[in-house]
Amino acid sequence: GQERLHAFFQNKGPWDRIDLNRPFIPGVPEEKPPSGNFYPAGATKADVEKWMKSLPEARRQQAAGFFTTIRRDAAGKFHIVPYSVEYQGELARAASLLREAAQLADEPTLRDFLSKRADAFLSNDYYASDVAWMKLDASIEPTIGPYEVYEDEWFNAKAGFEAFIAVRDDAETAKLARFSSELQEIENNLPIDPKFRNPKLGALAPIRVVNSLFSSGDGNRGVQTAAYNLPNDEKIVKEMGSKRTMLKNVQELKFQKVLQPIASVALAPPDQKNVSFDAFFTHILMHELMHGLGPHEVAVGGKKVTVREKLQDTYSALEEAKADISGLFAMQRLIDKGVLDKSFEQAMYTTFLASSFRSIRFGLTEAHGKGVALQINWLLDKGAYKVAPDGTFSVDAAKVKEGIASLTTEIMTIQATGDRAKAAN
Repeated sequence: GQERLHAFFQNKGPWDRIDLNRPFIPGVPEEKPPSGNFYPAGATKADVEKWMKSLPEARRQQAAGFFTTIRRDAAGKFHIVPYSVEYQGELARAASLLREAAQLADEPTLRDFLSKRADAFLSNDYYASDVAWMKLDASIEPTIGPYEVYEDEWFNAKAGFEAFIAVRDDAETAKLARFSSELQEIENNLPIDPKFRNPKLGALAPIRVVNSLFSSGDGNRGVQTAAYNLPNDEKIVKEMGSKRTMLKNVQELKFQKVLQPIASVALAPPDQKNVSFDAFFTHILMHELMHGLGPHEVAVGGKKVTVREKLQDTYSALEEAKADISGLFAMQRLIDKGVLDKSFEQAMYTTFLASSFRSIRFGLTEAHGKGVALQINWLLDKGAYKVAPDGTFSVDAAKVKEGIASLTTEIMTIQATGDRAKAAN
């Protein structure tokens, strides 16, 4: 009926994303395909991995790239298909519409981005349009294209298409601009071996606070995202940094309709008053900022490969956990420096604890939910979280800072060394 139809569109398929991907439509496979339709039907992950390793380096990079699928040819052999060919009908139509929009745009950087993204849809080369998106300076903030890799549960390599159309909140954006200037200092003091730190972060780290008007595709499936840090292309991140976009109206609703009711049940009564929107909003910002910090490459046999490539299917959940926990580490650093007020400290830790129960609802098959489960268990083991006889939770102020620092060290060291076996455990 209508409820199933609504659920299908909300989940972008017949599997419930917040209920362990269980099917809600009869007759569909019990398991959501982890290959995400990016790889040949009937192939296994091992088949694809073996084939990729047999390729010359340049072809292997194409096969493992963000913007290609792997299919079988007429002889049954694997081959690489660019998105511009795989989805040529849809992308030709999208490119035409983007060019129409570009002609209507008065602001030069908006016109430039729309034109270059239209070109990218047809050429399969997204570099120039990603650079244009980083430089976008308009009241309208569009994000359109293939970005996140969550749907590729085999290798976390293939990007899904999404779109966000938002209006920039300049007043709120100006308030947060100060955080960009703190990133190098935070990187220089991460609790990891100094050799794993980046002595020179990408030059640009723009922060945009926006109000979302429209989202679709990978940007509007399952649980609606509250912020994003893009692009994911490590080349762009290394050269220019990344842009953090905060969907303020979405965050306000999540706080009012989800986080506060959860806090009233999950937290000890004396702690409930410490839950604040400012702490929630600031941690989401720091989460997105921290995606751009820490190790992004691993040295292997005299050359560097991305952490994403080394950790494969374990990458996304670990990266989300890193951004969460190191976001708290960074906020504490800013409190200690006086950038954030000391009074923020208690609200920060208590609000994050309550928000953890919000995020774990996303499910253990979803990167953010799995990452939160890792953090809760670690902090419980370290005594940073306490459970009362009535089942409510509270923060142990004497132990939480060390628990956060130690987990930041653990995750970033796994990433820096590309230790997939440890990541899987």
